[in-house]
Amino acid sequence: MWRVFAVVSLLICSAASAADLPSEDSAQGWLTKMATALRTKNYDMSFVVLQPQSTVEPYRWRHAIVDGKEMEHLSLLNGPGREMVRIDDKVSVFEPNVPAYSQQSDTINGPLPAILFREPLDLADAYNFVLVGRSRISGRATQQIRVICKDKTRYGFNLWLDQESGLLLKMDMVDQSGKIIEQVQVASLSVTEKPADIFQKIEEEKLPDIVNNSIAALPEHKWQLRWLPQGMNEVRRDTHRLSVTGNVIDYILYSDGLVDISVYIQDDYPGESNKNLYRHGAETYYSFHQGNLEITVVGKIPPQTADRMAQSLAIEAN
Repeated sequence: MWRVFAVVSLLICSAASAADLPSEDSAQGWLTKMATALRTKNYDMSFVVLQPQSTVEPYRWRHAIVDGKEMEHLSLLNGPGREMVRIDDKVSVFEPNVPAYSQQSDTINGPLPAILFREPLDLADAYNFVLVGRSRISGRATQQIRVICKDKTRYGFNLWLDQESGLLLKMDMVDQSGKIIEQVQVASLSVTEKPADIFQKIEEEKLPDIVNNSIAALPEHKWQLRWLPQGMNEVRRDTHRLSVTGNVIDYILYSDGLVDISVYIQDDYPGESNKNLYRHGAETYYSFHQGNLEITVVGKIPPQTADRMAQSLAIEAN
């Protein structure tokens, strides 16, 4: 009898565990498939980043698993060029007229948000996921997913995933009316069993050392924002002195995983206007003058969100 009970209990536990996993045909299931594919497959893709009435930036992105190590190479193809190489949690950056350097990170800081590679379902606190229809992108069958901001304080996203591999082929950032703010479009994609030859030529021991990003200690003001968009959290803050002016500036970085927002606080200059707004593509630059302070908010967010954040600044009580 106890054997029957044990088998039944095992089946119940297995069913419960399976229920916790997203269905393969759900939006969550497709996002999980995408994250797994981006991390584990050998691929070579070319894509462009487009901003209406602004710049077009072409990239080539290669990814592979070599001897158990995750490797990727991202290069900007226009202009003087910029290249980044990652081996596991070390990212090396190469660009003209700047000494090469490395930093510790398990993702490259490129056009695609890092959370898409890791845990896209962590976005559920701030975004809804909607499975839409199927279409063709760059000659490949795709599944479309909508990522919708719950509190309407940030832009939404449309994702098109390759049905065969799960890889991302297109991403539109859209405003509340559906107007495209920024677009990432894959032009070509190759998925292979073996890593690309370029990864065999990378000599890990010759990559630059990881830089020490520590800064000299300066007095910190305990600023806080009394209002943040839903799901947005503080991830870093520091205080440093500007080399050109010598002014001290406080910096706070907020992120929901999909969108990063930088806040800068410094002494105000007499005669500055109360509010200043500048937009470049998807990026908003907003400054607000409060008393003897200038608060600047920078990020791919609507201007009204930047304004509300800036005006909510307060100093923490001891």
